[in-house]
Amino acid sequence: MFVCSCFGVTEEQVRAHADAGACTPRQIASACKAGTDCGGCVRRIQALLGRGACPRRELIETGRPPLAAELPEAA
Repeated sequence: MFVCSCFGVTEEQVRAHADAGACTPRQIASACKAGTDCGGCVRRIQALLGRGACPRRELIETGRPPLAAELPEAA
């Protein structure tokens, strides 16, 4: 089923991008342009992303800045 009619993006494609690490509609948009034209599909993308596991989201919820996990530890 199509999520984004403007760019022909399907639910399966959105899920594949989410499985590859996209955690937000903006990250999905960066991956496949879905949500960047009329915006009518953004809520559907949000629903597909749900509240599943997202490494960056987990870091934010624990109070650690997301980029801190990517930086080497200071000695």
